[in-house]
Amino acid sequence: MGRAAKRQAQSQRSTGQPTEEPEPDVRSMSELAYITILEGLFSGRLPTGAFVSQNDLVKLTGFPLQPLRDALRVLQTEGVLTIHPRSGIQFLKPDMELARSTYQFRSIIERAAARAYAENGSAAEIDDLLLDHRKLEAGLAGGALSDDLRGQMEDLEARFHGALIGALRNPLIEITARRLKNYMTLIRLDRRYTSPLALHTIAEHIVVLEACKARDGTAAENALSQHFRQALGRILGMT
Repeated sequence: MGRAAKRQAQSQRSTGQPTEEPEPDVRSMSELAYITILEGLFSGRLPTGAFVSQNDLVKLTGFPLQPLRDALRVLQTEGVLTIHPRSGIQFLKPDMELARSTYQFRSIIERAAARAYAENGSAAEIDDLLLDHRKLEAGLAGGALSDDLRGQMEDLEARFHGALIGALRNPLIEITARRLKNYMTLIRLDRRYTSPLALHTIAEHIVVLEACKARDGTAAENALSQHFRQALGRILGMT
């Protein structure tokens, strides 16, 4: 995705054609720079906690300075990095406090989301999510977490939490949830995700979904709270 973003950005730059050619869309390039920087963090090409210069990032991402600066300002607002004037950019180094704060914030939002999903979520979607969770549970029960199963787990997690958040029908919450997802990706970078851990997550999701299928908002909210408590414990090495 990073390479695709870079190719798209490069195609938008000036190609030396006559002056009637449209100028690159600065906002689009800024958004692509934003995505590329995040991908660099998620892939490890930009280590968390790293201190780099803007010139380093220009070389790494291939984006011009202005859209890169726009992207950096947004990422600073989101807490992913700190811009030190005339010094450089320092990327966030996740710690236990960030994990606790992130899960606390997610719990506040998604408890309400679980109740809303239980009350008005699509019955067909709930059934599909339950079926796919049970299929993956069966696949994981046999052994190690392969790259393919890991990808399926990531997709299923995104679908599950996305369905809950979507039930609130609030674009501001959806934006916040995407930012929290970035924090979660950074928090998990240095932690080994195993088949037993994935099975715990799936089992907890199923409890939430069963409550939603039964249209029991209180049970769904309580199950979601329990899921986040257990997930935080796993992140912190307590369970």
